[in-house]
Amino acid sequence: MNFIFKSIDHYQLASPKNTEDQSRKFFTEILMFREVKKPPSLSSNGGLWFESGSIKIHVGTEDHFIPARKAHPALEVENLNEFKQHLMTKHISFTEDGRLPGANRIYISDPFGNRIEILEWK
Repeated sequence: MNFIFKSIDHYQLASPKNTEDQSRKFFTEILMFREVKKPPSLSSNGGLWFESGSIKIHVGTEDHFIPARKAHPALEVENLNEFKQHLMTKHISFTEDGRLPGANRIYISDPFGNRIEILEWK
């Protein structure tokens, strides 16, 4: 075989229909991502796209939405303690998990119940 995977281009999360304002607030004000305009050929599908550095998250809408409680993106952060302080000021709860050797990590949920892992390697 003459192919290799280079990286993850983006991670797709789902949300209920007509919840773009909630997604926008969470990803821009809580996670501090910036919103990226979707191509016109995809904008009629609903949902939003966000980026932070090389990380891209797309939030698509679904008629029969079910939150992803196990499957999740894992975002590496620098200065997890500072991020936890930021979450507390925004009244966002998180769960600490010390079971991964060599990492400090927490879990948060987006406004729709999708799980998101945030970790910092020691």
